[in-house]
Amino acid sequence: MGSSNVAMTCLSLVLCMVFVPSLATVYTVGDTSGWTTGVDYTVWTKDKTFKVGDSLVFNYPTSHTVDEVSSGDYSSCTVGNSITTDNTGATTVALKTAGTHYFICGVLGHCGNGMKLAVKVESGSPSSSGDKPSTTTKSPADTSSSWNVSPFMVVVITWVALFVMVIS
Repeated sequence: MGSSNVAMTCLSLVLCMVFVPSLATVYTVGDTSGWTTGVDYTVWTKDKTFKVGDSLVFNYPTSHTVDEVSSGDYSSCTVGNSITTDNTGATTVALKTAGTHYFICGVLGHCGNGMKLAVKVESGSPSSSGDKPSTTTKSPADTSSSWNVSPFMVVVITWVALFVMVIS
């Protein structure tokens, strides 16, 4: 009887690890407009709370770039000094540290035309508020939360549960 309780406890733990979603939120920059000129990204960020663990997804034509830059380069729209850069058309940036992160398009003139984004990232748990951020897919039926369960943790917990069930 006792071994049955241990097995059930382990099984419950595995199910919780698999089915309880992470609180991280994936934000599609600019929503359906994407990363482009003519979007006011200050307005876009206004009702959102970004937390460490959240992600930004930039969708754009490959004629643009996503450059993470310093505060000074953001303010002056200086290109060529980026911390990171990408031009693949779909860039995901994990927000790993608290503080303000600055992004511009590195194509000359685009930052000055509004292709710049400053995101203040708070420490603590990833976003779980009703911010209603967009998802990385185009379907409006999708939700904004992502399920981030470590596959390694699922395997470890599953093996532990199976081991306990076998020796019981």
